[in-house]
Amino acid sequence: MIISASRRTDIPAFYAAWFMNRVRAGYCTAPNPFNRKQVSRISLAPQDVDVIVFWTRNPRPLLASLDELDALGYRYYFQYTILDNPRSLDARTPPVETAIETFRTLSARIGMERVIWRYDPIVLSSLTNAAFHQRRYTWIATQLQGYTARSVISVLDIYRKAARRLRALAAQGMTIPDQMPEKLAGFDELMCNLVETAARCGMELVSCAEEIDLTGYGVRPGKCIDDDLIERIFGLRLDLKKDPGQRDACGCVLSRDIGMYDSCLFGCQYCYATSSFARAAENHAAHDPLSPSLLGWHEL
Repeated sequence: MIISASRRTDIPAFYAAWFMNRVRAGYCTAPNPFNRKQVSRISLAPQDVDVIVFWTRNPRPLLASLDELDALGYRYYFQYTILDNPRSLDARTPPVETAIETFRTLSARIGMERVIWRYDPIVLSSLTNAAFHQRRYTWIATQLQGYTARSVISVLDIYRKAARRLRALAAQGMTIPDQMPEKLAGFDELMCNLVETAARCGMELVSCAEEIDLTGYGVRPGKCIDDDLIERIFGLRLDLKKDPGQRDACGCVLSRDIGMYDSCLFGCQYCYATSSFARAAENHAAHDPLSPSLLGWHEL
């Protein structure tokens, strides 16, 4: 079983203590996000967990616990997002210089193949056009050269939860064009530049759940929960099918997600996992690190 921690929230950044408490307890509980009365008990015992995939913008609160995870025999890798968007888009993410420093520290600790850099999603707007992303991607990639073997990209999909927030950005001078991103000026040049930059910095460039066909630019469809990567870095061959709970364009194999929606505090305007920043703050304030579940107290 692969544990996803988590597509729904940033567990390393905001819930590291809870996660380690659940590791020590050997299980957690996770309500169905579409039916809170339906609760699953998920084993976190080392013998039941093949790999843990962490998704984060700030793993620093978890770094002190890596020795314990290693001693218990857990295998894990990180999907680590670093962008350098204006604060109007990413209100509370760590400063890019701090994120890079943490990335390097983590990579030096666990190895470059186990820390994957996500430049995701690419928001093409009046303030963050193709030229902007060329500059920022190139600078970040240069800083991460030698610290990661893979970079993941995708172009923004506007989810219903985020649509109103993104429209409101127009009042701050940021507009997102209605036309398809691949039709925007500079898109072809941007994709070619990203591929060239990644290659120059020793990174494989793959896409994440991307409906736009980027293979012509040299970007192959990737898998964030990746059985091939797991076999390569851990020598563990898993017979897992594509996760049917994810979008058609997503290549991830099956995993169990232990996070909950509306619990992340980073306040990214395009986030599909947070419908209300105020609700997320309330949920975080009410969070009990001793609870079996991330939010509430769902015992089985």
